[in-house]
Amino acid sequence: MNWVSKLFKKKNKVAIVRLEGTIAPSMAFGASLNDVAVSKTIEKAFSFRKLSAVVLIINSPGGSPAQSSLIAARIKRLAKKNKTHVLAFCEDVAASGGYWLACAADEIFADENTIIGSIGVISSGFGFHELIERQGIERRVYTSGEDKSILDPFRPQKQADIKKLKKLQGQIHENFISHVKLSRGEKIKSEDIFSGEFWLANEALNKGLIDGVGHLEDVISNRFGDTCKLIKVSSKKSFFGRLTGSVYNSLIETLANKINLSRYGL
Repeated sequence: MNWVSKLFKKKNKVAIVRLEGTIAPSMAFGASLNDVAVSKTIEKAFSFRKLSAVVLIINSPGGSPAQSSLIAARIKRLAKKNKTHVLAFCEDVAASGGYWLACAADEIFADENTIIGSIGVISSGFGFHELIERQGIERRVYTSGEDKSILDPFRPQKQADIKKLKKLQGQIHENFISHVKLSRGEKIKSEDIFSGEFWLANEALNKGLIDGVGHLEDVISNRFGDTCKLIKVSSKKSFFGRLTGSVYNSLIETLANKINLSRYGL
């Protein structure tokens, strides 16, 4: 091949998007991963011509089911529209909502130490009614509609409220299970993956949660060749946005991630 041919030879291109952090609505303190924040980045990743694949690098302990669903749906929609293969590579953890995101890919890979799974729904909080009683504080709440003030942390728990919450959790869990089954299909080898439990990569592979234990560079090189061009796609904040991001928000984000990661021993 002469130098002119080499110059105009088109290389394989793979666009890489990092999805990292706790998944939460954009208005939440410490929110680092949501559909608003990543939509432009994801759309840009699918916009390149002659694209061999889009890679998702996922490192998330989960969070909002709705935001997880919105991000995953956007990826699926763009992949179908552009007829683009999607690969997911999981780092420390792809659990709960993080695994929901991974299931937006056609294939899922992980490091042997990656925590995978946690297909379930969790809700936690605190009760303060005894504390405010001891302090002589009177709680005054006025509502129209008998169920308007369920799960009020300043009132004793009601069994009816707990029943309502469990019903909502069950419905969200079923949506999660449907998403995983639609994505993984016959690859699923064990129904116990829907229990909320989580595993390291090799066991997750045996259960059909992932397609392989391996790293991005090796898989991409074997799949598309050593000359494949990796394009890292990220969102660019304005100077004002970076300035107002502040240390405070960064600390809140770090704390939120730490709390969520601690459920997986990380």
